[in-house]
Amino acid sequence: MERNLTAVTEFIFLGFSDLQDLQPLLFILILLIYLITLLGNGLIIAVTVADLALPTPMYFFLRNLSVLEICYTLIIIPKTLTNLLSEWQTISFLGCVVQMYFFIFFGSLECGLLAIMSYDRYVAICNPMHYSLIMSRKVTLSLAAAVWIAGSVVACEQTVAIFTLPFCRSNKINHFFCDVLPILRLVSTDTSLIKAILAFLAVVVIVIPFLLIIASYASIIRTILKMHSAISLFYTIITPTFNPIIYSLRNKEVREALRKLLARSRISLFS
Repeated sequence: MERNLTAVTEFIFLGFSDLQDLQPLLFILILLIYLITLLGNGLIIAVTVADLALPTPMYFFLRNLSVLEICYTLIIIPKTLTNLLSEWQTISFLGCVVQMYFFIFFGSLECGLLAIMSYDRYVAICNPMHYSLIMSRKVTLSLAAAVWIAGSVVACEQTVAIFTLPFCRSNKINHFFCDVLPILRLVSTDTSLIKAILAFLAVVVIVIPFLLIIASYASIIRTILKMHSAISLFYTIITPTFNPIIYSLRNKEVREALRKLLARSRISLFS
């Protein structure tokens, strides 16, 4: 780490360097989106905390998701807004380390939380009689704690692995924040091994939760389709709706009669 500090003390962002004339407009646009994000997620947090009728695990995880969404934007957007108003868009070496750590941490945490929330819906719909037993308060808190700890470990491992590499090529980042790949392009040694490790971690952090989400919602859809109410819904609403279209409009005589009726209506309307 000492070698990095002597070689590079700060980084320069080039993400908006080609958009000098549009930077005031970008500032206003990004600020509005940021405020909407804060307002929306803050409202969700306030409602789920204030309303005692919402103590279920689903709303607990939703509150966690809103908190991390606020934190996720907090580590990037304020610095980006500041840089848009500055002539030199820079960040210190330590600031870049902190930004990348929390970027990876909250990204990993979001993937894990979405997977848990999909599992929660799976249990609620596919096994409602045992929902309170399976998703007890102890289990809910344990799942949340496991995701937060796992996200912290992944972020720490990746950040340390990247910033212990030597930075001697340049300090100019072709991005507007300290993302993984733009930082790796500044490393002066071979990064094939670290990229392979990062690819493996990406599979663990992103692909596996994504597959769990797909599996959970596939099971939910399969369970819904097995319900008698779903079959009744199809025969009492969907079928009567599409039968006239399928069987009538395909008939030549019916189409001709409909055309004459529309022509007659048009004549009576203008007469």
